[in-house]
Formats: sequence, C-alpha cells, structure tokens
Amino acid sequence: MTGWNADTLAQPAGAGAITIVEGSSFCVSSANGDMLPEFPHGVFFRDTRFVSRWLLLIDGAPVEPLSAMIPQPFRAVILGRAGHVPGRADTPIIVERDRRVDGGLRELISIRSFSREPLACRVEIALEADFADIFEVKEGRSRGVPLVPVEVRPGRMRIDSAATGDGVGLAVSMEDGVVAGSRVRFDLELSPHGSWSQEVLLTPTEHGEQLRIHPDDEGPDFESEPARRYLAWHARIPAPSLEDDSIERVILQSHQDLGALRISDPAHPDREVVAAGVPWFMALFGRDSLLTALMALPVDPTLALGTLETLADLQGTRSHPSSEEQPGRILHEVRLGATTNLALGGSSVYYGTADATPLFVVALGELARWGGLPEDPSRLVAAADRALEWIERDGDRDGDGFVEYARLNEHGLINQGWKDSWDGINFADGTLAEPPIALCEVQGYVYEAYLSRALLATMDGDDRAAASWRERAAQLKVAFNEQFWLPERGYFAVALDRDKRPVDACASNMGHCLWTGIVDEDKAGSVADRLLSNEMFSGWGVRTLASDMGAYNPASYHNGSVWPHDNAIVAAGLMRYGFVEAATRVIFGMFEAATRFDGRLPELFCGFGRDEYAEPVPYPASCSPQAWAAATPISLMRTLLRFDPSVPTGEAWLAPTPNTELGDVHLGNVPFAGSRLEVDISANGIVVENLPEGLTLHLTPRPWAEARLRSSAS
Repeated sequence: MTGWNADTLAQPAGAGAITIVEGSSFCVSSANGDMLPEFPHGVFFRDTRFVSRWLLLIDGAPVEPLSAMIPQPFRAVILGRAGHVPGRADTPIIVERDRRVDGGLRELISIRSFSREPLACRVEIALEADFADIFEVKEGRSRGVPLVPVEVRPGRMRIDSAATGDGVGLAVSMEDGVVAGSRVRFDLELSPHGSWSQEVLLTPTEHGEQLRIHPDDEGPDFESEPARRYLAWHARIPAPSLEDDSIERVILQSHQDLGALRISDPAHPDREVVAAGVPWFMALFGRDSLLTALMALPVDPTLALGTLETLADLQGTRSHPSSEEQPGRILHEVRLGATTNLALGGSSVYYGTADATPLFVVALGELARWGGLPEDPSRLVAAADRALEWIERDGDRDGDGFVEYARLNEHGLINQGWKDSWDGINFADGTLAEPPIALCEVQGYVYEAYLSRALLATMDGDDRAAASWRERAAQLKVAFNEQFWLPERGYFAVALDRDKRPVDACASNMGHCLWTGIVDEDKAGSVADRLLSNEMFSGWGVRTLASDMGAYNPASYHNGSVWPHDNAIVAAGLMRYGFVEAATRVIFGMFEAATRFDGRLPELFCGFGRDEYAEPVPYPASCSPQAWAAATPISLMRTLLRFDPSVPTGEAWLAPTPNTELGDVHLGNVPFAGSRLEVDISANGIVVENLPEGLTLHLTPRPWAEARLRSSAS
C-alpha cells in the first residue's frame, strides 16, 4: 500500500510511539505524550497536521514516561513523572495525560504530588502548528515552521495558516493559564499530597468555525461521540468466544481496529468505509478498502456496501492523464488535505491502479453471495458494467486479453498492483520488469470478476448474459495457464513484461491466483508446494518473494517481507484447492505472529526465518493499526471454518477443519443475509441457529474443495 508518488520510506515515529485514531483524525506522539515536528508526530485531521509541537514541561524539563495505556482506539492514558528534583532520589510528582482524539484533541492533564510537604512547580505547554500536508510529514519534507498565533488572550489561542489560502486554523482553549506567544504557563502551589488538573482543547477551524469536537464536560466517557460510535459498532458485530484465549484476543483486537478505521463522506454519513491505515493512509483506497471489506464480511457486510457505493460515486468518467482517470476506472486513492493539490498533481483523486477495478466487481459478487445487496442493486451493477468495460478497453492496452498497466505521467506510481513500490516487480535475477506489466493476480481478479458478473446476471434472470460472462472467464483461464505457467520452475510468473516475457520471480502473488480459482488443478499442487517451501515460508508466514531470488531482502517493503493480508489470501487459496494442512500452517503461523505483536498484526513484518530469530522482526514505519492486517484474523477464521455462502442459490457450506489447535468456538451475532447467526462448534458437533428461511446449510466443504482434498503440501 503506497501513497500516490510516495515510494519514499516513511519516517519512523520513534521508540514507543503512541497512536490513537477516530475517523479521519489521528494523533501520533512519543512515549511520554509529547509531539515533536522533527518526527512524524502531531494531531492530524483530513490529511493535514494541525499540531506539530505539543510539549508538556514541569519546571522546564520534559516528563519522564512510565506507561501508556490505550483503553479505546481513540483514547490514550499516558503516565509519567516529573524530572529529577534536587535533593530527592525520586520525584514526588506524577503526571497523567488523558488524551482523546475526535477531529481535534482533548487532553486532561493531571498532576499529583506524593510529597508530605507543599511543593511549588511551573507547568508549561509549548504548542506549535505548521499545517503540513501528510505527505510532507511522512517523507520528512515538512519544514516544520511554526506559525505565529493571530489571537492570544487568557485561556485562548488561535493560529491560522496563511499558506493554504483556505482559512484553515487551530483554536486552543482552556480554563485558565497565562498565554505568552506559543506557550501556556501554570504556576502551581501543591499542598501535601495535593493534585491539580487542566483540560485543553485543540480544535481545527475553517474560516474561523470549529470543524469538529464534541463537548462532554459533564458526561462520563461513554457519552462522548467517539465512545458512542465505538459502542454502537461493537453492538452490531459478532461476539466471539474461543477456547484458545490468545486467538480470541487477536480476533477482538481486529474488531476494535476495524471499528477505529471507519470513515465516511460527510455528504453520506451512513456510508462507512475503512481507511487503509494509521498513520499514513487514513483515506479511502480502492484496492485496500475493497479487500478489507471482503475479508470483513463476517463482521459487518455494510462496510462492503458503503465501500462499493462510495467508489461508484467516484468512478472515472473521463480520460485525464494527470490523475490517470479513465472512464469506468476505480480509484486508487482519495486525499482530503489542505495541500492535496501539491501532492496529487492538482486532483484529490488518483486512479493509478490496475486491480481496484476488477476487485470492485469481485466485491459486488461476494456481497451478493453473502446476501448483502441493497433492495435495488441496479446502480451498483451499472457501475460494475462500466468497470468491466474499462477492463476490456483501457485495462487491456494491447488487446491480448490481459490487463496491463503503465503509468500515464511521470509522477504516477511505477507499479500499480498491490506491490506498488518502484522495485516491487522483478525477475528471478533481480532485474526490474519494464511496463506495460500484466500481473498474474490481476488476471485472477478479472477471472473472478467475470464469474461474479455472471452470478449477477443469473440473479436478474438473464441466462444468456450469464453464459457469456462464464465463457469469457473460461477463455481467460485457458490463456492465463498457457502464458503465465513456468513448467521448468513449477510455478506461475509474477507478471508478463512489456515484451510479453514471463517475469520469472517466485512471489506470493500466485497465491492470489489460487484464491480466485484461475489456476488449473494440475498445476495447483506445485504452486502449493512452492508457497510452503523453505524459501517462501518463513515459519510465521509466506514471504512476498522467495529467499532464493535475486531481489530478496527480508527487510524490504515488498521483496521478502511478510504481509498478513497477503497470507490471508494465500491461505484462502490453499484451502479452496483442498490443501488443508498447508493452509492451516499459514493460518496458525499468522495467529502466533499476532500474539508476538501484542495481539495486533502490523501492516507487514520482516521476512527473516523462524530458524534465524525466535521472534518475528518488526518492519520500520509499518502502519498499525492497518486495515488489511486488522481484517486478516477474520479472514483466517473464516478459512479455518470453511464458511462459504451462496445466498442466491439458497446454499451455504460450513466445514471446520479438523484440528486440535483451535478448540471450541462460539460465534454470536454473525450478520448474514439479514439474519444474525449463532454458531457453536465443538467436539460434540456443529449447531447453527437463526439461519435465513429457505437456506440449506451443508456441513461439508464447498464442492470446489471437496473434489480435490489433499492431505498436505510440503
């Protein structure tokens, strides 16, 4: 997941960085709660940094960090102590910063003295705003130049950005305090064991009007707007109860993170979508949001519907090379920042991706299988048809039947699949592939898009159209298996380059082809063997690139690292073709890795082998929480349970894999086809309650897997 023209590595936020998020706003700080402009710290809202420096000083010294807790995704409680006091072994002053983000920032600062004698101290807050665009902050390009407050009065401060020309500003308010320049001072006289507290509100403004912050001075935490959204989300999603406590914690963390990453267009607040990740991708991404919504269907199908409706509204309508917009094309990324015009070549929407367009149709078909289509899906079906027209017109640049990409301007992304870093697609010897490039997984997505459109046609009673779409899928499958297969290597090329040469690197992309079903059965076993080989499987997960490839680097972004979402798709593909043991190795490797990351899978981690290091090695600047990674445990559970619905045909399959690692499972409040399922799985059998009327549940694997069950792929 790379931002538009943003292949530069994100700057690290520093050890112990604290991140909280709510909607399109988030906050990143150091371990003691301070924010420094030389790091990618700050309070961000709509892709703009409204606060660049936020220091809490006690007698001129920073607070020493003790602990930080994040009880909810939007709230952090940071505990510290004042710096050393002369004549004492330990300072008697304890500092608590109770911080909540919601558009702006609300921080309750509490000072407690554990001294038996009176103490005097000076508390200062140093605050600056640079209104830098998130791209500048991410890549370390922001000048960090603070702007002078335009209004200073007791308990109030206002800073405006003249640079943006759109009236963006920051309002700062508190009950008291002496404001001088960009500092606020409180001179305290603490009685023995005394305490003091002060709440500070930092609120973004536009043309002098506060944009968003919800006062809750009189109410408890659960009455705040973020808390209401948090509780409402948890009330409508499944409640898991697993015998394995560690996996249950991972699932619950996933639910919490997905809830925190939800954003919506103010014009359509009922349409929720999932932002790609904190801190750098708090925006709608076509590919990321679609795949996340697909993986999150067992938790909340409305995320898929909101994503499809939002992307349909923004679907390309014209040919515009600077943004790479084309009729029918689904966007890559939307940005809302104050200086977006500087980051996106004059447009807030960038379309440079090859896979979001077929994935739009795939997601619509899967939502239909889940029984989640709106009462009148005609608008979405029409958008799917425009997407399919793009696939066969602009997507297939040379008419060879495959979708290729090549950027339309010198600022666009060089690579336009999910491995979109500049060096993400390469040959076995490490040589970079030259565009136009036809990725193997994109052809799989197109294959599944054709089948999904056939399903929609069948639902509409148009059997002739359904047969036509199935025939297109069949023709693509034949061509793909002929031209992408490398018989001497026993796996699929990751791509075809500009000269139609197979790009022969061994990469995880072919696992996506298993997921879509485009792989011929006689080739699937060899693919599974290679994915689980020592060169590909690290012990924690499948690497993006095999360790015997020329470009392999376990600490790279796309050339040897391990991505959780990639592994979720690989595991689903392995299970689809009946490789149960191989799939479960990947699944439980991921779950165990999650426990080593305190229950939260990061965007990616390094690809070092488990035989090299006993713990998974973090990747610098990995997003966390991140949408794909948050949805991964949900997808892994669905794969383990082999739950495959087909509401249009009145069927569903549920066949939990036979293993002792997972133990008993209870899933309550599972949204499915307008109902709420209660699922109990134990050694005594399977019990499913509240099935929709007229739906037949098969307690066997779906036929595509049942016909080719295999015991393992070593």
